[in-house]
Amino acid sequence: MDWLTGGKTGEAKRLITQLADVTKRDVAARDLIGLDADAVPALLEALQTRDLNLLAIYEQILARIPSASPELIKLLTTAHPILRARVADVFAISKDKTAVPALLDALQGEYFTVRARAALALGKIGDTKAIQPILKILKDPEDEVRIAACLALGLFKDPSTFDDITNILLDDVKIEVRQAAAKALGHTQHPAALSYLMEALRDPFWWYEREAQAGDLFTAIEMMGAMAVVPLIEALKDKEGAVRKFAAILLGKIGDERSIDPLGMALYDMHHDVGKMSAEALVKFGVRSFEILVEALEHPEMWIRIHSVDVLPRITESRVALVLLEMLKDPEREVQRHVIEAMGVLKDKRTLPALQEIMAQRGDREMHALAKAAIEKMQ
Repeated sequence: MDWLTGGKTGEAKRLITQLADVTKRDVAARDLIGLDADAVPALLEALQTRDLNLLAIYEQILARIPSASPELIKLLTTAHPILRARVADVFAISKDKTAVPALLDALQGEYFTVRARAALALGKIGDTKAIQPILKILKDPEDEVRIAACLALGLFKDPSTFDDITNILLDDVKIEVRQAAAKALGHTQHPAALSYLMEALRDPFWWYEREAQAGDLFTAIEMMGAMAVVPLIEALKDKEGAVRKFAAILLGKIGDERSIDPLGMALYDMHHDVGKMSAEALVKFGVRSFEILVEALEHPEMWIRIHSVDVLPRITESRVALVLLEMLKDPEREVQRHVIEAMGVLKDKRTLPALQEIMAQRGDREMHALAKAAIEKMQ
């Protein structure tokens, strides 16, 4: 039947078409891998596809056919730049060390997409011979290459590279490249990387009018886990309010009990956002933070009381309802408003009579509406 199917090459092409059918994909992929070298020419041709969903599948299959490596290595130097980049992606999956020399050559090539993909592949392969060449392209004029170099170096987790990555973290003109440096250092989860990340936390470039882009830096610090707790507690005393706020947020996410008392002190920070984020962080410790939050309800500063009122309903503690009922007597109307809203969040029936009484006072339309909304949440 070979004359009908075109031999094994024809069989490979037939199987490749079946990869587009999710019901046939697994069997077709397995059969292509079974064809071994006979499937390689058709797969290399398929690698030129414009369908990025199928591209990922072709790359995965090629990465599982060791006999494809010699042809793939040739393509790294002879093919169209798009195909060279895709070949590098295959080696990033297969982690084939025989490709290292060709990938190192590609690192110096004229096409920036190829340089970037080659760097990532070398990082995934993990051959330490690649570290110094990758360090050199941290100064590449193309953003995409510098990003890839940072991410690749992070995979080696080598402290000797941290200074160079930090130069990008603190000095690169593009926030996207700095984000890659933060990811790289965070990925190492190495104690030596933490001081660099904390230095970046204090750099206003990261959060002044671009807080949304700073998420990668915050995540990198969070990934350090328990080892970040002491430096973050120190950051709660930083002269810059934004740094104190982010330190509180991160301590809440890490969830180490050493943070509870320092966050309890930060509740009284006169910077509005610091106090608010400290309350938000404390509530993540559950009932262990209950007494600290209740104590803050006696503070003369209205907003400190409000910060505690807002988070108390999220603590599973039977006394929360009683505390909120008492706080309805607060002399500040703004505090009373937040208490009513907190009762709606808590949904404790013991607060229902007080809410009904407030709702019955139609002369105060604002409080009437708030109490009504809180009661509706309980139903």
